[in-house]
Amino acid sequence: MAEPDLKRKTAQTLKWNAVDRVATQVLYAVTGVVLANLLSKEDFGLVGVMLVFQAFAQLFVDSGFSSALIQKKSPTDSDYCTVLYFNMGISVGIYIILWFAAPLIADFFGDPRLTALSRVMFLSFIVNASAIVQTNRLMKQMTVGKIVASNSIGLTISGAVGIILAIRGFGAWAIVWQTISLAAVRSAFLWLTTGWLPRERFSRDSLRSVVKVGTGVMTSSFLNTLSLNIYSFIIGRFCNLATLGCYTQADKWSKMGVTSLTQILTNTFLPILSNLQNDAERWLRAARKMNRFAAYLSIPAMLLLIAVAEPVFHILFGTKWDDAILLFQILAARGIFVILTSLYNHYLLALGRSRALVVYEIVKDSIMILAIVVTIPFGIEAIVWGQFAAAVIFYFFAIVYVARQTAYHARHIVGDATPYAAISIILAVAAYALNSLNISPWLILPMQLIAFAAPYILANRLLGSTVQKDAIAYLLKRK
Repeated sequence: MAEPDLKRKTAQTLKWNAVDRVATQVLYAVTGVVLANLLSKEDFGLVGVMLVFQAFAQLFVDSGFSSALIQKKSPTDSDYCTVLYFNMGISVGIYIILWFAAPLIADFFGDPRLTALSRVMFLSFIVNASAIVQTNRLMKQMTVGKIVASNSIGLTISGAVGIILAIRGFGAWAIVWQTISLAAVRSAFLWLTTGWLPRERFSRDSLRSVVKVGTGVMTSSFLNTLSLNIYSFIIGRFCNLATLGCYTQADKWSKMGVTSLTQILTNTFLPILSNLQNDAERWLRAARKMNRFAAYLSIPAMLLLIAVAEPVFHILFGTKWDDAILLFQILAARGIFVILTSLYNHYLLALGRSRALVVYEIVKDSIMILAIVVTIPFGIEAIVWGQFAAAVIFYFFAIVYVARQTAYHARHIVGDATPYAAISIILAVAAYALNSLNISPWLILPMQLIAFAAPYILANRLLGSTVQKDAIAYLLKRK
């Protein structure tokens, strides 16, 4: 692919991924705000428990082979069909296991309601499994408009289902049926609109062709999923469900920013980097641009979330979730390092470094486990601060490790992100200081947004940021 075509395709894919994440998060936020005001902290605690098992089940369903299809330069129709059949078979098998394990889950967390709730909730990953290959085909082709539509329609319908059931007093069941309806609508839309049907038989050769990278991705993803969900498991086991509910809210709202930015970046850049894996010079040039763009976008976004957390929570929830504000701010700060290290992870994936991916995640989880062991005796806030500390330590390891695995030197990785971090920190401190004003949060919030955004854009303009120039030029259709 020629350089101009690559830039155009990247910009278009980035645009659609951004539209997808913005639309998804707006719809998700509207539903989340309504449900947070209608349901109890204990309801969210119950769902938080199930989400831990849901995350691991979904991981085994995907098996890493779908990501391997994106990394593979020219996957065949037989490859897609084989991975689809494999994913569906695994999803059914795991659901049967979890169906019988549901009473044990309920006993472990001391709430019998979890038996019925989890047996229904876990149906969603079977439905999701049917659409994994459809989604990855569109990502590989860098035509993600239908993914945007499926997510938006699914979230609209499922949000309505969840809100109606919450109003009628269904409690945690409202979120369960919201999850099921989201999976069903999204999967049905993709099957009806993509025009692709599995016409090939299961092929052992196709499965073997993605095993090497797929196994590495799965192991890496397993460890990553462990690191993201073990805190909910520990808090649910050693604290009460109300405390887990507060953590779940803080984690959910912080992840809206973290996950959105991560998916925008990785869904856009992984196919590009994979296509350039045999051209070292262009690969490095693309990786540096991606790192600068990630820093330009993610660091100010997460620091701004920290600054505006208090007025935003008060506008959306009153004082009901005040206990979650500090947790949210710590997790948002951690999110900066999560986003950047996720991008570096995909540098390794794009080059097919499956063993390096596993080492990468093992080190991250080892640091995380140490943080958990140290902080458990000191309560929920200490546990969350431990998450932040572990993310910072791993970030510096990731820089050195990725530099050794690629041609991207550590000093350049840090140097490419530093200007955006410096500007963002100064402006975030100034915006946060406005919280001391004794005025309505409806007035403080717009003041903070203006005090942060306008100087950030101006500072990057004065410093000659090429990332900002390219972004503005694309938005204005100059490129």
